[in-house]
Amino acid sequence: MSATVLTASALLLDMDGTLVNSDAVVERCWSRWALEHGLDPEAALKVVHGRQGYATMAVLLPDRPVEENYADNRVLLAEETADVDGVVPVGGAPAFMAAIAGLPHALVTSADSALATARMTAAALPMPAVRVTAEQVGASKPDPEGFLKGAAELGFGPAECIVFEDSEAGIAAGRAAGMRVVGVGPRAAALSPDAHVEDLTQIRVETAEDGTIRLHVSAA
Repeated sequence: MSATVLTASALLLDMDGTLVNSDAVVERCWSRWALEHGLDPEAALKVVHGRQGYATMAVLLPDRPVEENYADNRVLLAEETADVDGVVPVGGAPAFMAAIAGLPHALVTSADSALATARMTAAALPMPAVRVTAEQVGASKPDPEGFLKGAAELGFGPAECIVFEDSEAGIAAGRAAGMRVVGVGPRAAALSPDAHVEDLTQIRVETAEDGTIRLHVSAA
């Protein structure tokens, strides 16, 4: 088994699909929404991951007024926040979060604050002190705004940060921010991240004397 070593000053972490497996909830809520709007649920689920809900709706219903997307998104967020059945940590996430607890890191998620809190709590994962949620950005991933805000709040430049992401939109956002990306899980495998892992059990974290974070990424 070979390993890749990546070094960084700070880590920027997506939530859904990266730290938390919420696919069951996402599939339930979005399949229901798609059917209500005469759409194919499978097609909807291909674009939902990584984006804020209103942005997904804009892709699926391009001719619909944006105000309707925002209104629908508020309803959907409330449904997803109330439904944590089947929400579990991604493999290795508890140990990974424990390993980086004292290191510069931030959560950068397309979820709003209430949904992020509900899912991190359901998965029994610690909520990072620094977090960028939907309320704090003007543009959804694949726009890099969230990652750039997270890096700035931590006090580091883009080149000093590594992003952990699972989705096409999220990986594109990390790249657009000028950051290296570790892809997590099956969705990320075909998207050519700088390194890819099936889950976080393949990551070992070390800290150098100067505070540099060393990520040992084991090959699958």
